[in-house]
Amino acid sequence: MTSPQAQRPLGSGFTAASTAAEVLAGVDLSGKNAIVTGGYAGLGLETARALRAAGANVVVPARDLDKAKRALATIDGGDAITLEAMDLLDPASIDAFAARYVASGRPLHMLVNSAGIMAAPLARDARGYESQLATNHLGHFQLVRALRPALLKAGADGEARVVSVSSRGHRYSPFVFEDPNFERRAYEPFSAYGQSKTANILFAVALDKRGEAHGVRAFAVHPGTIVDTDLGRHVGRAQLQKMGVLDAEGKAILDPARNLKTVAQGASTSVWCAASPQLRGKGGVYCENTDVSPIIAPETLADPKKLAAPELIGVMPYAIDADTAERLWAASDELLRPR
Repeated sequence: MTSPQAQRPLGSGFTAASTAAEVLAGVDLSGKNAIVTGGYAGLGLETARALRAAGANVVVPARDLDKAKRALATIDGGDAITLEAMDLLDPASIDAFAARYVASGRPLHMLVNSAGIMAAPLARDARGYESQLATNHLGHFQLVRALRPALLKAGADGEARVVSVSSRGHRYSPFVFEDPNFERRAYEPFSAYGQSKTANILFAVALDKRGEAHGVRAFAVHPGTIVDTDLGRHVGRAQLQKMGVLDAEGKAILDPARNLKTVAQGASTSVWCAASPQLRGKGGVYCENTDVSPIIAPETLADPKKLAAPELIGVMPYAIDADTAERLWAASDELLRPR
């Protein structure tokens, strides 16, 4: 398990209501290079905006380049953000994008893996892998491996950081090694989502172990519950109201104390993990509300009502277990082998 000492709030001085711009106030990222997957919608767009405003050179890989170009045109400095083609469900596309970046010789100081899907109906990629696992975890796992030379180059000069956007939804499911692609068990959209979000956290644990000696650190984050993005397109209005994130009129409920946030607030933890000097020399931890998150206590784990409370912060012990993280790395390697 990630050390209990490491998985402990730092007292960052920020709150659940802090925004990405506030977190990066006074942080100069001039000359630093960043890649933000999903950087043309929702949290990814706000992350790209904040990093660019702080001076970073930002690359946004996108499946739909026209949509991405229109989105980036809405932000100041968006014309300075580089767009590249990439589809997380297409392994060849991932390798091609990474090869182009590595060939450019540029170090990669920040990689924010923000792209993702949630509670989608059962679908499979060309390899037969369940789409949420393939998009949220395996595509990013492949991308990080392929970008390793650029990350190591940045690490050699100081520090590189890889940030995986996970979710409190990791509480819905551990990683089910016996049947990760729902080939022998009934498909449940939120269980599949939870498994992929647990994988994001375990990946950060395993990646940080491999990268620490080389100056490459890894983090996983829960941004909060943000309704005003496209992530919840597969979740109906009635279900969102039942979950307590929409009011009777269908409007988003905003209450950072209950993790119900704006997009600007939701992106704060991602950019904090990507760029804050407060985290220098740290890694392998799960963060939320712009701080390192505590481990959920055993008495809370035993109480379903407490565990489901929207104001509860914390990470499930199974998501930061070092042995499970190593097992996931090996399983992911195997899944990505050519068939």
